[in-house]
Amino acid sequence: MTETPGRTPTALPLQADVLVVGAGPAGSACAQMLARTGLHTVLVDQHNFPRDKVCGDGLIPDSHAALKRLGVYDEVAAAAQAVPHVRCVAPRAGHVDVPGTLSVLPRKVLDHILVRAAQGAGAELHTPWRFEAPLLDETGRVVGARLQGAEGTAAQELRARWVVLATGAVPQALAAAGLCERHTPSGTALRTYVRHPDLAEEITQLQVVWHRQLRGGYGWVFPGPGGVFNIGAGLTDSHRLEGGKGRKTNQAQGMNLRQMFQAFCEVHPPAAKLMRQGQQLGPLKGAPLRFSLRGAKWSRPGLLVAGEAAGTTYAFTGEGIGKALESGLLAAEALQHAATRPDAQVQQAYEAGLRALQPQFGLYDRAGIVNQRPWLADLVIWRARKSPRILRRLAGVLDETQNPARLFTLSGVTKLLFE
Repeated sequence: MTETPGRTPTALPLQADVLVVGAGPAGSACAQMLARTGLHTVLVDQHNFPRDKVCGDGLIPDSHAALKRLGVYDEVAAAAQAVPHVRCVAPRAGHVDVPGTLSVLPRKVLDHILVRAAQGAGAELHTPWRFEAPLLDETGRVVGARLQGAEGTAAQELRARWVVLATGAVPQALAAAGLCERHTPSGTALRTYVRHPDLAEEITQLQVVWHRQLRGGYGWVFPGPGGVFNIGAGLTDSHRLEGGKGRKTNQAQGMNLRQMFQAFCEVHPPAAKLMRQGQQLGPLKGAPLRFSLRGAKWSRPGLLVAGEAAGTTYAFTGEGIGKALESGLLAAEALQHAATRPDAQVQQAYEAGLRALQPQFGLYDRAGIVNQRPWLADLVIWRARKSPRILRRLAGVLDETQNPARLFTLSGVTKLLFE
């Protein structure tokens, strides 16, 4: 099955118990869990499935745990490339392999598995429909949405008791819903796919690279199924480069990210080899990122915001699939009994779940200093190569049992020198 963006939109119902907008990890997870409870759940997306999605495609332990809750872990594991380590590469080329339960699966495949699971649970999928504006009652409560189909198709209104907005990092839907607090993204990323089966036995780990030429971010090479690699570069804190209040990433930043990708391919030999010898399967594609549960309000009466629209990506690593899934599950839990609870109670329950995640995001914020000061990676990796205890701590960062700020901060590195 191939993506057909121009297809006539499927016919929408006039109403539902819950309308979930966006069929990525957060939206599909939420829709599946709600449909399981018997709620009439409508899931819409602006693209037909399967569809491509710019992402590093890495699945770390928090993703695996959520996939198990959704009953799709075995299907994902069968399709994915299992990976035993993350190789952290320092500016001076030293590296350490951090063990973990890891895998790589292109989002085109992962998201299709998740959306099929939501349909299998009873959710109705309708594509391609784009969120245009919320429907409001006389009190200002959200009671549905106006959705726009493909070009030339009339907009349609769908009424729902609750709307879940899971539309990703692009701010238009958030702004239309009156919940966008910052239009600029927290970061940006650029990636492409390269086929090189001969390197599949040589590059068997997730490679994350820090270098002074990549200051402000990092590069990666992730081995996927079938000898196809995801190779890319990410820039963090891009909203600060623009003062945080601009409405879109400027052209200069786009050029900087492309230059960063080129620099990555020059300083990291495996990346250079891939790009020189492999078959590039498509153009470089970029996407915005929203970090650390910031940049948008999480709810208003009748509407919850989930996934990267709510900022569920980690600032330090750029990983966001696991926490997006978790936010979708939290939204579903809050909405299961929404018909018998006041709006404020539903909102409070959901926001309490997100607030419980904030300390972890805060730790990753602090650890993100390594992206601005890559020499810190040299020190941490040098010590980890000499200390099994520090290597275990790095593995604990992956599975969220260790505080990353104890390693990747100035104070953390200072302590490492004396351990």
